Formats: sequence, C-alpha cells, structure tokens
Amino acid sequence: MAKFSSQSRRGPRRASQRQLRVGEMLRHALVEILARDVLRDPDLEGKSVTVSEVDISPDMRVATIYCSSLGGGDDETVIPALNRCRTFLRGELGRRITLKFTPSLHFRLDSTFAAAQSTASLLRSPRVARDLSAGENATPQDAEGAPLAEAKHVRRSGNGEAR
Repeated sequence: MAKFSSQSRRGPRRASQRQLRVGEMLRHALVEILARDVLRDPDLEGKSVTVSEVDISPDMRVATIYCSSLGGGDDETVIPALNRCRTFLRGELGRRITLKFTPSLHFRLDSTFAAAQSTASLLRSPRVARDLSAGENATPQDAEGAPLAEAKHVRRSGNGEAR
C-alpha cells in the first residue's frame, strides 16, 4: 500500500525500498506514541489520530506524516496541534528507532479518506445507478448518441495486409 501511495504523493519520483521501510518503521513508532496519550496539548486531549502514511525524503532527514482524526471531524484542530508537538514527538521517536538521524516531522492532513467517501457517495447516487443499469442492456454509443457498429477483428500480417 505505501509503495503506490507514496508514489502518487511524491510525484514522478519513486520511493526507494529503504525509504518505504523507514517510513513504515516511523509510522509504527508514531502510532505507539500517540496511543499512549502522552501529549499534553488541549486540542489533542481525548482525540484518536489515524496515521495513514509517512513519506520520508531521500536523505532521511525530513518525514511528512499524513494523518487525520478518527471520524474526521476535528482535523482543523488536530493537525496544527500535532505540528506544535512535533519536537516532543521527534525526541520520543529518537528513543524508539535506530537511525543515525531522527528526521524532522511535518504533519499533513490525509485527504484520501474524504476522497474515497466522496467517490463512494457519488457511485451510490440515483443518477449514476440509473446510468449503470441502462448501460448493461444498451448498445454502445458514440459521443453524439449514435449506436456504434460492432468492430470486426481483422488479423493483419507483418507487412500490414489484411488476411
């Protein structure tokens, strides 16, 4: 999962195997720290935080943590609160992981859950359901709505002539 999602967030560069492994190690350590509820920030009091992915830079110095609050209602207060606590979290990570340098942490809102929920609600809408049920029985049409003729499969030889 992390391999493909880090590609999409990162852009055209592909994360190395080491980056993926270190990102997962950081994610597991952060989840353990956040589960203990040791943060003294009032905005994080009693909140559950979901850490979905950790992207780490190629030099292993900067980690971008994609997270959201469980339920998604308090994201506008939870993400800034985590960014305020990042020095404490970095210190706790340094005690738990075995890296030469503990990366600096940057928390970002993970919007993939909201996008998936939006897509699911769109697929459940009556308009889309009507189009899907009509598409099973209908003949294929072009952009203007005219029926498409069935394509004939023609086998061609190596020089381009039809057989």
